[in-house]
Formats: sequence, C-alpha cells, structure tokens
Amino acid sequence: MPKSQVRKKKIYTPPTDVLPSSTTADKKPSPIWLPITAVVLIVFGIAWLVVYYLSETLYPVAGWGYWNLAVGFGAMVGALGLLSKWR
Repeated sequence: MPKSQVRKKKIYTPPTDVLPSSTTADKKPSPIWLPITAVVLIVFGIAWLVVYYLSETLYPVAGWGYWNLAVGFGAMVGALGLLSKWR
C-alpha cells in the first residue's frame, strides 16, 4: 500500500501591524500599599459583618440598622476594586 505524503507545516510569523506595542510592557508594578490596603478592607468588612450578626444587630452601630450590612459589604467591594488594579 502506498504511503501518503507528509505535509510540512509553515512556521507562523505574526503580521507586523498587529504586534503588541512596547508601551504595554512598560507598566510599573503596583505600590506596596495597594494589596495591604485591600487585605485590611477585606478583614474589616468581614469583622464588621461578624460583629453585626453575633451581636444580634446591636453593634457596631445600632442606629444604622441594615446599613451595617452595606458598610461591611462595601468595604469588601472596595477591596475588590483595589485588587483589580493590582499588577
């Protein structure tokens, strides 16, 4: 039985007009305060919510009522926003 021909693969060369620019590679790393602040905000938000639930809505601020949830979750969302800027 005859053997089929083996195809040679061409070497891929990307087009020159689509190559990434050097400005994207020149980004500086994030400052050290950014991840530290994000972790502090996460811990603060979790601690706020835990205190709120364990105290049966009396603490941290009884007058705020359910806005205490907004403070706790808002701190964690703020940390998420900071972490999205982390390089």
